[in-house]
Amino acid sequence: MSWRSPHGTPLPDWRKRTLIMGIMNLTPDSFSDGGQVADVESAVRRAEILVKEGADILDLGAESTRPGASPVDARTELARLLPVIKALRRQFPALPISIDTYKASVAQAGIEVGADIVNDVEGGRFEADSKGSPMASACARLHCPLILMHRRPTPSYQDFWPEVLADLRGSIRVSLDAGVPAEQLWTDPGFGFGKTPAQNIMLVRNLELIAALGFPVLLGTSRKSTLGLMMKEADPLKRLPAGIATAVWGVAQGCSMVRTHDVAELRPFLVAADALRHGTDG
Repeated sequence: MSWRSPHGTPLPDWRKRTLIMGIMNLTPDSFSDGGQVADVESAVRRAEILVKEGADILDLGAESTRPGASPVDARTELARLLPVIKALRRQFPALPISIDTYKASVAQAGIEVGADIVNDVEGGRFEADSKGSPMASACARLHCPLILMHRRPTPSYQDFWPEVLADLRGSIRVSLDAGVPAEQLWTDPGFGFGKTPAQNIMLVRNLELIAALGFPVLLGTSRKSTLGLMMKEADPLKRLPAGIATAVWGVAQGCSMVRTHDVAELRPFLVAADALRHGTDG
C-alpha cells in the first residue's frame, strides 16, 4: 500500500519517480530565505510559483531550524502556520501540504486545518518518554504520514554509520509502536543536522544504507553550509550546482523525494536521474 493523506488528498506515488518537496519558510530568520514569505498573501503567491515550477508537495516551516536559531513556542508557530495552511487549502484543494514541525501540538492543529504530512526534524523523539512519542501518537491517531529525520544535538559519534542507523531504527520503532502504519513512514538522514561537513558528505555518498532500512527516503541538502564549503561559496543562493549534484547522487542511491528551494532549476536534473535509475522500464 502507498501513503495516504488524512484528508484524502491524493499523494504522489514515490515508487514511480523522484518527488520534489518545495520549501516554503514562514519565518523571519531562516538561513537563506527568511522573511520572504511574510503574510498569507505572499505565501499564496510563493505557492503558486512553486506549483507551477513542478513541486509535488509544499513543506511549510514556521520555526527556523538553522544552527543558532532561537526556538519559538507553539503559539507563535501556529500563528504563522495555520492561516497559511487554510489559505493554501482553499486555493489548492488537491495540493499535498507538509508541515515542518517537531511539536505534536502544532502537528495536530495543522493536520486538523488541512495539512497532509508531518515532517519532523526530531524524528519523533521530542518530548518522547517511556510512554512513547507524542508526535507519533498524534500522527497515528490522525492517520497522517510522518517523515522521521535523524538529528543529534552535536556531531558526537563513536562509530558514525552504526549509530545513525540505530537512531533511525529507534525512531521507526517508536512510531510503529504508537500505531503509525509502516506505509505512512519516511526517513531522512538529516543532512546538516548534528553532523560535520565530512559526515554530511558520507550521508549522501552512502545513502543506500538509509534506503536499506526499507522506507522511502527524503533528502534535503538545498543551500546548506556543507555545499558552501564544497564550492567555496559563502552565499547560499549560489550553491545550486552542489545542490543539484547531491540530489542526483541521492537519487542514484535510492532517494525517493528531494526537498529544495530551487524547484524549477532542479526538476530537469531529477527527470534525467530517474531515466538513468529506472532505465527503459521507467
